[in-house]
Amino acid sequence: MNAQQLKQLETDLWSAADKLRANTDLKSNEYATPVLGLIFLKFAENNYLRAEEAINTEFSKLAGTRREKPIAEIAIEKCGFYLPEHARYNYLLNLPQKEDIAKKIKEAMQSIEEYKPELEGVLPKDEYARFNRKEESKAALFALIKAFSNISKDATGDILGKIYEYFLGKFALAEGQDGGEFFTPTSVVRLMVEIIEPHKGTVFDPACGSGGMFVQSQHFVEQHRQALKKMGENYEDQLYVYGQEKTLDTVKLAKMNLAVNGLRGEIRQANTYAEDLFQSFGKFDYVMANPPFNVDEVPIATVEKDRRFNTYGLPRNKTKIKKEDEGKETVPNANYLWISLFATSLKERGRAGLVMANSASDARHSEADIRQKLIENNLIYAMLTLPSNMFYTVTLPATLWFFDKAKIGEGILFIDARNIFTQIDRAHREFSEEQIQNIAIISKLHKGQRADFVRLVDRYFERGMESLIENEQQVKPVAEQLLDVLEDVQGKQAVDALLRQWQGLKTLQEQYQHYAANSEQTLQTYANVERKNAAQREFRHAFDPFFESLHSGLKQLDKIVRQHEKAKADAAKAEGKRGTTDRDVKKLKEALEQLHKEVKNAESFYKHIHWLQERFPKADYEDVTGLCKLASVDDIKEQEFSLNPGRYVGVVIEEDGKTEEEFIEEITNLYGELQSLNTISLDLLKTVDFNIKELLELNDD
Repeated sequence: MNAQQLKQLETDLWSAADKLRANTDLKSNEYATPVLGLIFLKFAENNYLRAEEAINTEFSKLAGTRREKPIAEIAIEKCGFYLPEHARYNYLLNLPQKEDIAKKIKEAMQSIEEYKPELEGVLPKDEYARFNRKEESKAALFALIKAFSNISKDATGDILGKIYEYFLGKFALAEGQDGGEFFTPTSVVRLMVEIIEPHKGTVFDPACGSGGMFVQSQHFVEQHRQALKKMGENYEDQLYVYGQEKTLDTVKLAKMNLAVNGLRGEIRQANTYAEDLFQSFGKFDYVMANPPFNVDEVPIATVEKDRRFNTYGLPRNKTKIKKEDEGKETVPNANYLWISLFATSLKERGRAGLVMANSASDARHSEADIRQKLIENNLIYAMLTLPSNMFYTVTLPATLWFFDKAKIGEGILFIDARNIFTQIDRAHREFSEEQIQNIAIISKLHKGQRADFVRLVDRYFERGMESLIENEQQVKPVAEQLLDVLEDVQGKQAVDALLRQWQGLKTLQEQYQHYAANSEQTLQTYANVERKNAAQREFRHAFDPFFESLHSGLKQLDKIVRQHEKAKADAAKAEGKRGTTDRDVKKLKEALEQLHKEVKNAESFYKHIHWLQERFPKADYEDVTGLCKLASVDDIKEQEFSLNPGRYVGVVIEEDGKTEEEFIEEITNLYGELQSLNTISLDLLKTVDFNIKELLELNDD
């Protein structure tokens, strides 16, 4: 589900909530859980439909043989759960209004639990009976089911977690308001997973919230399953997850999230400060979490004898405790309890990643002592600063900490990603898929995985070429629209020039085919990577003049269309008519704008290639000012054991890359567009003024 689809889903949620408030006697804390239950059913059906063909094929293949199995058993093997017909979302959607819909939903939930006992007591069932208190409430429940039927069938990922976070933010429920406690943005988790690379084994999240870390870990395995098969490893059930969460409702949500995403594992309710239900010390291959930040009420007595927290020292107040307060002391800040927990929960070669408040990187006093011990024990692999406004309900800046007990060398990799983001709306940012891969490749290069770098560049070449071929199909219809509207010679010449510019794509396609045919099939040796990187760098330069020509041609057409629009407005004004944009010109401007977007989208892949090749020209790790630095222990000692990436990577001031002529041309074009809009605005203002005066005169009569 992309950002636009998620935004639409949030709009639908809010609209549904408004209707529930208006048409039922339910409070917000009474309908949040039923809503989540319905969305669980919808996503369960989506996932089941993706596996249904394979389930039915296997069932038919085994029917009548000694290996025959019930279809439910096969379904559980293929996708983790079984959905009988009456438990399908579509079945509920098509029920007649006279049916007791609350009862039918309860029966659907019971059927799912019957075939997946670990969900018993997790799915909402009796909560739907509340909707039978009034006829309006029953109708609202039907409307709710209809509203969520629009969720895309290919929507995947931690959508339940996102929706839960949405309800927490909108309805201010009692739990989960601190520091992104329950939900970490998907793009941040994806980045953590790409750096940790949890191919197989056990994953532990001691503050698991809705289970998003687990979902993204499983997706990483799915995306890399072909590579695993080539290495002769079994893909099925590569991960087993363990989670602790203090709030029962959130535990239930996490269990639903695991079920709907086909994950194996255990989620238990526990206060991690006081309870260790999985005996976590030295147990897990991977640990990932976004724990609550800056908690200051954890009693020292609870943690001081627990080796999970005291192995590297306990955070304590710098002032001596008063005699009357002995036994009541609390930690000044629990951030380093979580940091210690991660370090101690890993197996001998385990890896971990956690989200932590920026302040922890430079914390003083007892926290600084703990940090120094972690550094001296060579446990910290990397530190990565995130951009601000990445979290849904809070703007608190955060840093990603990475541990690796199998790391080579004693340095720490620092990455400053504060200037790498995609703006979603005024208040929210995220990493695009390409930005995730570009940041993660820094870690892979640092580990010597140079082949991954050239493979990533190859993927960008492939996707960029696919996008250009798709764009070319839109050029001819737009050219025909232009010729229909622009009657002057200048317009026709500009259209012909645009078509000639796109003919250059054929040459690029031939070059790409030649490049692909001569590409090394194996990247196992240093020489292979060197040759591949050199070929990629040479090939990328072929695209620069092509895109420059396209942009120049499109800008020229924009200018001609604006001139055409202004001329028509002036002619209308001279005739005493209202100078409005005619329908054909409006459609033409929209088509040109779309073509601009599509060209920029295709070009973005080559810009990512340029970004990578400019910073890592040898397809090997190197320090990049303003982005990354491999700091030695001596470097870190000089900074008093600070782990703030900004202290190490430095700052670079980047120019926009425009020449003076390009800047003047852009300003001139914008000014021309502003003049055109001002002319239209003045004409509209005169029309409104005239109409109001006419109305007033009629009223006086």
